[in-house]
Amino acid sequence: MNILIATDADWVVDDVTAALGTDDVTFTICREGRVVAGQVAETVPDLAILDMQIGSMGGMAVTMSLRLDESSGTLPHVPILMLLDRAADLHLARRSGAEGWLIKPLDSLRLKRAAKAILAGDTYTEGVPKPAVVTPETPADGEAGGPTDEATESSEEEPVTAG
Repeated sequence: MNILIATDADWVVDDVTAALGTDDVTFTICREGRVVAGQVAETVPDLAILDMQIGSMGGMAVTMSLRLDESSGTLPHVPILMLLDRAADLHLARRSGAEGWLIKPLDSLRLKRAAKAILAGDTYTEGVPKPAVVTPETPADGEAGGPTDEATESSEEEPVTAG
C-alpha cells in the first residue's frame, strides 16, 4: 500500500509515518502542494493525507484540484484524508470533496481509525455533530400501543373556576 503525505511540516510526516507505517506500507512525501497532482499521476496512492498547510498550495486547494482532475478524467480517484489546523476549518473540509478529516493535534489511534475507515470506502469526520436518531416510543408493559378507553376517559378535561 502507498500513502501520499503532503505537508511542509516535519512533525506531521513523523506522526503519520509512525502511526501508519508497517512493512507493507510505503510513503511518498510531497513538500509542495503544486506537485501533488503530478505525483498522483506518476504513482496512484491508495490514500492521500493532505495537511492544510502545504507550502505553495494548501490542502483545500489541492483536494479541490484533485477532484476537478478526477471529474475531467485526467486523474483517477484517490481517497483523501485532510489534516485540519482547527475546528474553524470544518466548513472548508466539508466542501472539499475529501473522504475524511482530522483536527490537529494528531494521535496514532485517530490516524489509524481514519485511514482504516477511508481505505474501506467509508468516511471519517471530526467536529461535525451526528444527526439525532429519533426512535418511536414503545408502550410500557407490552401493551400494543395507542390510548385505551380507560386512558381516554381519565384524561378528559374538567372546567375549573378560579376563585
